[in-house]
Amino acid sequence: MTGLVAVGSMASVDYEPDQWSDHDFFVITPSGGQEALRAELSWLPFQGELAFSFRETEHGLKVLYADGHLLEFAVFDLEEVALAAVNRYRVLLDRGGVEERLRELAARSPDDWSDDYLFGMFVASVQVGLGRAARGERLSGHFFVLWGARYLCVFLARVVPSDGHGVLDGYDPLRRFERAYPDLGAEIERAVRDEPPALFEIAERELRPLRPELPWQLLDAVRARTQSGSGTA
Repeated sequence: MTGLVAVGSMASVDYEPDQWSDHDFFVITPSGGQEALRAELSWLPFQGELAFSFRETEHGLKVLYADGHLLEFAVFDLEEVALAAVNRYRVLLDRGGVEERLRELAARSPDDWSDDYLFGMFVASVQVGLGRAARGERLSGHFFVLWGARYLCVFLARVVPSDGHGVLDGYDPLRRFERAYPDLGAEIERAVRDEPPALFEIAERELRPLRPELPWQLLDAVRARTQSGSGTA
């Protein structure tokens, strides 16, 4: 083994793991040794408690223990690890080059979306969700509303000040949003669950004063379209 890297909450950076946290990590091996560790799991601890494992990606697996605890890990060599995305990490073992390579990975930014893209994806996703729900496709509709809320959260985190930005996850904008924005997070969660059009009101209140140049009239058009029952997706 060349290296072992804790990622996510296991890294204990910005926040500590709790009873709901999984163990997320990368194993770094010499080239040629990766597949053996992916295919044969006798190197994992508590062998008698292993209940289920499956290959999630070409490089990564999920493993469940009998008590429900989850491991999520990937096995790379130093070249393959460049395929990963990482923000929080802690190198636990480094036999050469691991810290340097992880530093390079962490320096890469997630998608640098424009304001127009975030606004458009927010409005379009919620519009599709409302239309599908009106048609009776409530599960699909709920998914699209939540997808729209995702882009709204990215936009809010970009422009609305908060003392809790350090806990946000650049690769999953819904993670720990409530810690950075307790009131907004609770309001968005209620809207997604009970009254999706309220997401538009939140966006107008929080974002319109800061981005007045965006086509805010579209929100009225989407409201009218879905309320009339003429919305299609």
